[in-house]
Amino acid sequence: MSGKFKVSYREDMDLLQTLWIKVWLCIFVACMLVSPFFLTRYQLSILNEMGIATIGAIGFNLLTGYTGQISLGHGAFLAIGAYTTALLTGKLGIPFILSLALSGLMAALLGMIVGIPSLRLKGLYLALGTLAFGFIVEYIIFHWDLTQGDMGMAVKRIGVGGLTIKTQQHYFYLIMSFAVMATICSKNLVRTKIGRNFIAIRDRDIAAEAMGISLAKYKVMAFAVSSFYAGVAGCLMAHYQKWIVPGSFDISLSIAYIAMIILGGLGSILGSIMGAILITGIPHFIIYLTDFFKESYPVLSGVIVDLKLGIFGLIIVVTLLFEPQGLSGIYRRAKVYWKTWPFKY
Repeated sequence: MSGKFKVSYREDMDLLQTLWIKVWLCIFVACMLVSPFFLTRYQLSILNEMGIATIGAIGFNLLTGYTGQISLGHGAFLAIGAYTTALLTGKLGIPFILSLALSGLMAALLGMIVGIPSLRLKGLYLALGTLAFGFIVEYIIFHWDLTQGDMGMAVKRIGVGGLTIKTQQHYFYLIMSFAVMATICSKNLVRTKIGRNFIAIRDRDIAAEAMGISLAKYKVMAFAVSSFYAGVAGCLMAHYQKWIVPGSFDISLSIAYIAMIILGGLGSILGSIMGAILITGIPHFIIYLTDFFKESYPVLSGVIVDLKLGIFGLIIVVTLLFEPQGLSGIYRRAKVYWKTWPFKY
C-alpha cells in the first residue's frame, strides 16, 4: 500500500493536507454558492438557522470539548450579543459590521469575568455558577428599561456597503461567510499553542500546570473565545429574526447547544457543525413528518405532534447509545474503513 508521507513540519500543519480534501472542498463551496438558486425560502431559512447555530456550537465546543470547562450559560452570551447589537444599531445608529465586532467583544469581556470563578470551581460546581450567570442575564433583560422587557426589541436590517440584506438569499451568503470564517479560525486555533494548552488542561489540569501552563490564563481565555463566538452568533440571530425577546435565550437554548456538541462530538470542530445541523434540523423534520401524514393519517399526525419532545429526546438517546463519540466518531470510523479497505487492522 502507498500513502502520503509528510517530510516537513509545514506539511504536517497544512489545513488541507491532501488533494482529495481540496477537491471535495471545492465541490462543497460550489454547491453552497449555487444552492440558493434552487432552494425555497423555507429551505434557505433552515440553512440560515444551521449556520448561526454552527458558529455558537463551535465556540461552545472550544470551551467544553477542548478545555473541559462545563457551562450552562452559553445562551446568556448569545443574549448579550443579540441585545448589544440591537442597542448599538437601533439607539446609536452604529453600522452592522462595527456592532458585530462590539457584540462579540462585549460577550468576551463578560465571559472573562465569568471565567474567573472557573479557577476555583470544577465540574458541576462550575456548571451551577454559569447557570446562575444565565439567570442574572435573563433577569436583567427582563427588567431593564432599555431592553423593553418581555415586550421584546426590534432589530434593524443589516446594511453592508450600501446593500441592505433583505432576502433569504442575502442572509444565506452573509451567514455562511461568517460560519466559514468561524470554522477556519477555530480549526487553526486548536492547532496552535493555545489550542494545545486547552487540550492539556482538559486532559489533566494538574499535569498541565506542572509543565508550566498557566491555568488562570488559558481558562479565562477559553471563556473569552467561546463567549466571543456566542456574541457573534447572537448578533446574527438578532438581525436575522428582526425581533428578540428574553424568552428566546433561556436555559433551553443552552441545553440545545450542549446537545449539539455532545451529539456532534466533544473536542471536534466537524462534530460541532454536524451537531448544529442535527439539532437544528430535527424540529423541521418533525414538522415535515406531521405535514406528510396530515391528510393520509391524521391520527398519526396528531400523535407525532404530541410526542414531538419525546421523538427529539429519543433521537438523542439512540445516537449516544450506539455512538458515544457522536457523529464525528462515526465519520472517523467510516474514514478509517475507507482508507484501509479491503484490509483490516
